[in-house]
Order: sequence, then structure tokens, then C-alpha cells
Amino acid sequence: MYIQNFNVAPVTNARLVIHCDNFKSIARALTIVENDLNGAAQLLKNLHFDKNVPLVGITGPPGAGKSTLVNSLISELVNKGKKIAILAIDPTSPFNFGSLLGDRIRMAPHFNHPGVFIRSLATRGSLGGLSAKTIEMSDVLRAACFDYELIETVGVGQSEIEIAGLADITFVVLVPEGGDEIQSIKSGLMEIADAFIVNKADRDGADLFANNLKKMVQQKGEQIPVFKTIASQNDGVADITNFILSAPALKNNRKEFLLAEKAYKLIQQKRMAGVNKVKLQQAITEAITDPQFNLYSFIESFPHSGD
Repeated sequence: MYIQNFNVAPVTNARLVIHCDNFKSIARALTIVENDLNGAAQLLKNLHFDKNVPLVGITGPPGAGKSTLVNSLISELVNKGKKIAILAIDPTSPFNFGSLLGDRIRMAPHFNHPGVFIRSLATRGSLGGLSAKTIEMSDVLRAACFDYELIETVGVGQSEIEIAGLADITFVVLVPEGGDEIQSIKSGLMEIADAFIVNKADRDGADLFANNLKKMVQQKGEQIPVFKTIASQNDGVADITNFILSAPALKNNRKEFLLAEKAYKLIQQKRMAGVNKVKLQQAITEAITDPQFNLYSFIESFPHSGD
């Protein structure tokens, strides 16, 4: 059954196959899943994965040049005849729940390429950029016949670690000015990085920063490569592309962990489905006018239904 018919014909026990030569049908499937439209749950349960599509996560602090790096990686992979799907995640405003989705601009050169599919989405309040919707939408793309799927996360501190629950290969992008970030790497990023990328390597201190990073990796006995790139000039990106292409040869000893993390996020979403964040904020606005307001009493009495 083709996905373009899904919104008018219910899926039975047949498995759903999504074809990447029909980008409109893929976009429609993503919209159904992202917005929980009628039939979304059945669509997900009937997804069929023809092949193991490596999911590449790219994370790091804001301003590290992740979008520019992804743009260069797309060019390299496309030139090697690969079909690429990209999920570009932008943060959601906690005040108006809007999102800039600026990656649409930075990746504009690839929008009309027949081998590239780009979808921007908001974090929907997930600080690490990996809402349950991100997981579901990534699986929709994996069910299409792309060769690689790239996910660029928001990258805000320790919550960058969330990408480990989804990606098969995780790149942590840093910049030379981030010397203090070595401490945060010790606190968790080391465990989730398959490779570090020191971007904007033409800036002062880049060599020293990269060398310190390599020393720290060696001290921990890890076999984690450190790449230096100038993504805006496509310098060093070929080495990263070759690393991605060699992914089938890389050991993936955390499959159970990855699946457990995905399951946790999805279960969390189901359990929280009845909590409307906008209505919660409105209720708080009214409740705090009471001089006897108590947050814990408020939480206990707040309705958890979806009404």
C-alpha cells in the first residue's frame, strides 16, 4: 500500500512500504506522524524496513557550525551516489511555542536535489532536541529507501547526550573557543561520541584544542577519532564522509541501549499525552493569583486528561 493513499484507506495487517522516489508521500507520512493525525499509530506499527539505514547524529553547542557541516556532508555523500534524508531540529520557544527552523535557509542548495530529502522540525519542548516525535519521524524515513539519515540536534549542554538513544553514529562538534567544554566532555559526551569534530579549525587555538582532545581520548583508552574541519570551505569534510561510509565495519555494541532509550522516550510520550502544556501554563497563570498557591498541591489537582 502506498502512503499517499493512507489518509483515505485504513491499513490492515499489511506492512507499509514507503518509497523514497516519492517525496510528497514521505512528507505526507511525516506530517501524519508529527501531528498525530488519524491513522498515525497504525502507520507506525506497519512500517517495514527493507534495509539497515545508518542514522548519523550530529550534535554540539550552538554556534559550532553544525548546519554548515551537515550541508557539506550532504554534498560529499550525494557526490558518491548516496540518497540522504535529513532531520534538522530547531529549539522551540518556551514562551510562544514557535520555532525559527533556520536550517531551511542554510541547507537551501540541496532542496531541489532528487537524492536529498530535508525535513525541519521543532523540539516540542524537549531540551535535548529528541522528542518522541523525532524518534517516530526518523523511523518513517528509515522505512524509505535512503542510504543514510542525518539528524542535527539542537545541542544544549549535557542534554546533547540524548542523541545516543537514537543514532548509530554520533558526532560531537566543538569549536576552538570551547576550551572549557573539555570538562563537560568528561562528564558524559565522551561516552556517546563515536568521533569528535573540531570545526572552524582555521581559528586561533584550534591545533591546541584538538591535541588536548586527542590526549584526553588516549588517556581514557578510547579509540575515538578527532577530526579538524573548516566546514564553510569544505575542508576536512571528506575524512568524515569516509568515516560514515565505513560505518558498517564499525562495531555497534549498544543496540540494546539504543532501543531501550527509544522505547523510554516513546513510553514517556504516551504517559504524558494527557498533559496539555499550553493549558498547563494558562492554569498556572490563574492559580498563582491565589496568595495560598502551592505548586505541589496544584500539580496533584491538575487534570491529566486530554480535554
